[in-house]
Amino acid sequence: MMDFLTVLSDALRGAVGVEAIVYVMAAIGLNLHFGYAGLLNFGQVGFMLVGMYGVAISVGTFELPLWVGLLVGIGLAVVLALLLGIPTLRLRSDYLAISTIAAGEILRLTFGSRVFEDITGGVYGLQGIAQEFRDANPLPDMTYGVPGVLAFTHRDAWVLLVGWLVVALLLVVSWLLIHSPWGRVVKGIREDEDAVRSLGKNVYLYKMQVLVLGGVFGALAGAVWILHLGNVQHTYFMPIVTFMLWAGMILGGPGRILGPVLGMVILQFFLTGMDSLLREAIGSGVIPADTLSSSAVGSIRFVLVGVVLMALMVFRPQGILGSRKEMLVNVQR
Repeated sequence: MMDFLTVLSDALRGAVGVEAIVYVMAAIGLNLHFGYAGLLNFGQVGFMLVGMYGVAISVGTFELPLWVGLLVGIGLAVVLALLLGIPTLRLRSDYLAISTIAAGEILRLTFGSRVFEDITGGVYGLQGIAQEFRDANPLPDMTYGVPGVLAFTHRDAWVLLVGWLVVALLLVVSWLLIHSPWGRVVKGIREDEDAVRSLGKNVYLYKMQVLVLGGVFGALAGAVWILHLGNVQHTYFMPIVTFMLWAGMILGGPGRILGPVLGMVILQFFLTGMDSLLREAIGSGVIPADTLSSSAVGSIRFVLVGVVLMALMVFRPQGILGSRKEMLVNVQR
């Protein structure tokens, strides 16, 4: 007999857990890029990578304090944004898309190579990075959550508390920026950058500012991720992460402050819930093992997500919270 309570518990844990927080933070940055400025960034995972490795190398290799590692990760994100933006932001947006895709893969392979193994740990990564953060945990050693439905250890609860507070901070910062004169210029660039340029605004500079800001948000996501995992490996940054970020942002609605949050929470709820449901069905015999094996569940759930996204693009391409009128813009610049 299938245990639906376990399925619900797994789905809720996925919706509010650390992985959801990390993806939400990175998707907020991506929403600044695409949802508000119309920048096609397909390499947000690269900013997450430099954020995580900035912390890991600072703490694990050079034994610096954690706060220094956070600053290093943010600094690396700024440098990466400048390296990507300076040669491409004066061109059409597809050049930025190509360069960000390439940058994400180049960074992943570089940090996992033997050449820099003494610094990055190579394919083995770096371990024991989050001990300083864990030692600062003020929460009593007990179980947190909803009894019988959702439970977290005090270590996980500490990461969740800090993570969702950072998400709230990023949302406030985004709201203040977008509702400022700066934000109105950025949205104008998304809709018609020639009109904005005719008003005397430096479109290139505004694009660069958005790229840097969204990249820093992605780096913070990588930093929170390592505070939970305590280790880093280059395999965490496969191209599927970029797909997840875009899927969550589009599902929630680009160009809306809460769009990435809602979309990513729903996406994580669906993914983890479907994974648990299929495994429960196989384990209880509802789905015969010779029809669907446990090893194929991971692939099947992404197929189902793809079907849902296709339906979304047909019936509501602007996402749950998005505006169809605002999304009907020309980003082929």
